[in-house]
Amino acid sequence: MIASLRGEVIDLGADYCVIECGGVGHLVTITGRLASQLVRYEQTFMLTTMAVREDAITLFGFANSQEREMFALLRTVSTVGPKVAMSVLSVLSPAEIANAVASKNAKALQAANGVGKRLAERLLVELKDKVEVFADRAVSPPEEAANGAAPGLVLKADLDQVVGALIGLGFPEADANEAAETVVRIDPTLDTSMALKAALKTLGEK
Repeated sequence: MIASLRGEVIDLGADYCVIECGGVGHLVTITGRLASQLVRYEQTFMLTTMAVREDAITLFGFANSQEREMFALLRTVSTVGPKVAMSVLSVLSPAEIANAVASKNAKALQAANGVGKRLAERLLVELKDKVEVFADRAVSPPEEAANGAAPGLVLKADLDQVVGALIGLGFPEADANEAAETVVRIDPTLDTSMALKAALKTLGEK
């Protein structure tokens, strides 16, 4: 099973990319959210999971472990296949999905292609007791210390995603961690994309 890919993006579409690793191009189905963060002919890193059917083997790519875990969880719901699961993740983050389920907000789920009223209600019922771990929450003290954030701050950026992207671009892990922690410490309101840009600027000044 292919669990992750690191390489050059040699082709890119609205819901797919081709990543070349060791001279082999891997076709990966991705969300629109992830596609918007990728740049053709640049290096990237992503987590993956594989779906095997009698007539096809499909590789799905994710920006972080939360997305991959939510993808697997969504597929446990009756009638939800990989295509619908990726559609939901294209419009809602794992935390937003969890919050929609917790607040019984079926309309938020219906924003995804392929999710009608009946399926949205089924998602609310079948995921009710399974999504708490994904819900928005303040960073706990141990994580604050590890991330270099001030106590009580809720980080908007996904540091794992920022660090993973920097490592995928060829930066040493220690430098990537230091840069990511520095930029969110200076401005905790940065989202993941902005934090990555700021970290790249910081590393470029070294």
